[in-house]
Amino acid sequence: MKSSHKTFWYECDVRWESNRKGHICSAGKPQISISSPPEFKGEAGIWTPEDLFVAALNACTMTTFLAYAQHKNLPLVAYESDARGEVEYLDGKFRFTKITIKPHIEVQSEEAISQARQTLDDAHRNCMIANSTTAEVEIIPQIRASGASPVEGQ
Repeated sequence: MKSSHKTFWYECDVRWESNRKGHICSAGKPQISISSPPEFKGEAGIWTPEDLFVAALNACTMTTFLAYAQHKNLPLVAYESDARGEVEYLDGKFRFTKITIKPHIEVQSEEAISQARQTLDDAHRNCMIANSTTAEVEIIPQIRASGASPVEGQ
């Protein structure tokens, strides 16, 4: 009997540079400068762990959607997405309480809109990063056919 258990490892190193600034590095990938956010005495204009957390959710939603769309032969024309994370001070600590992701999806035909919506729902349910957080993750899509006006929430 074959086990369906799979384990993967992802590694990176962080190195302090000065003040509240450092960088992330991982073999074979470009280095990323990081800092605390300015509201926590960090430097402006540099990626923060908070930015990277929201970006990870947004990117995971997109890449999971793209994998499902390819598998289902969805006639995809374009995908762009905005994301916003809300941090609150609750029970004596800061935490993300809500991440809102707003995908803008364009498909080739009106008939593909419902398929895109179902594909996005499947991607959201199976996004590994979304499944790894206690924050509420809300998806507010705009899906349209090429040349048509966006349809919010569809």
